Amino acid sequence: SAAPVSAFTLWKKEKVVLTKGAEFLGRFKGGEISDRRYCTKCGGHISVDHPTLGLIDVRIGALRDFPFKPKVHLNYAETILPMRDGLPKLKDFPAAIGGSGETLPE
Repeated sequence: SAAPVSAFTLWKKEKVVLTKGAEFLGRFKGGEISDRRYCTKCGGHISVDHPTLGLIDVRIGALRDFPFKPKVHLNYAETILPMRDGLPKLKDFPAAIGGSGETLPE
């Protein structure tokens, strides 16, 4: 996405089930570390599969009636829109999934 910020959720791949609209799901494999899914009707971003991490990120807009509450900023070292919201800001990803786990100041 070209947005300066995007809201997504991270899940274990086996926990994510597409319940509707599979016939409209397009795929773009940009490399070995990500496999992107999008809606072929509107072009909307749906998810990114991260096979090396065993995780899938699902964009909030693709989830219905999901009580989303942000918990952390990821890849904050690359931010172009600094936010002072009291949430932890990770340089990249948590150490548990292969990132540095390093936090950055607000």
